[in-house]
Amino acid sequence: MVLNICGGYKVKLHLEAKLGEPAKELEIDFTPPFRRIPMISGLEEKLGVKIPLPLESDETNSFLKELCAEHGVECKPPLTTYRLLDKLVGEFLESQCLHPTFITDHPKIMSPLAKDHRSKPGLTERFELFANYHEMCNAYTELNDPVEQRARFAAQAKDKAAGDDEAMFVDDGFITALEYGLPPTAGGGMGIDRL
Repeated sequence: MVLNICGGYKVKLHLEAKLGEPAKELEIDFTPPFRRIPMISGLEEKLGVKIPLPLESDETNSFLKELCAEHGVECKPPLTTYRLLDKLVGEFLESQCLHPTFITDHPKIMSPLAKDHRSKPGLTERFELFANYHEMCNAYTELNDPVEQRARFAAQAKDKAAGDDEAMFVDDGFITALEYGLPPTAGGGMGIDRL
């Protein structure tokens, strides 16, 4: 799309300048292939740590709290593992995504609607595309197992009860629909506002 619209893969953005400062120009290179960063291993590499498994454990939650404190990353309560990981990813991975970059292999605890990864336990078949430090697209293979979906909704509902307003509730209607059957499905979301 960039090639067809702009005649090349590089796009120059002219950023709004603050009063008294010169205008800034930013160049984004959309030349394929785009870089890929697996979420957990990318975070471990960037921070020089090994995140304890399973991610749902109290040990992991405590480890991530300490990691946030050590690096000055502020996370408002509730300090769920999901929220702590999300803040760390925003600070250390998304901040590297000037040029188009896929952040892949999201943990199950961050992806309640995505199917388990075929070869990486605890992770899902999900990616987000970032460019100019902003999320452009979110996509995943749809979870179509009603038993697993109920368990994930229950875990999310626990976080919601603890005060996490981004966590999901148990959607019995959705689970009933899954019980009737959902063929293998995948989807992606990219609003025009993101472009």
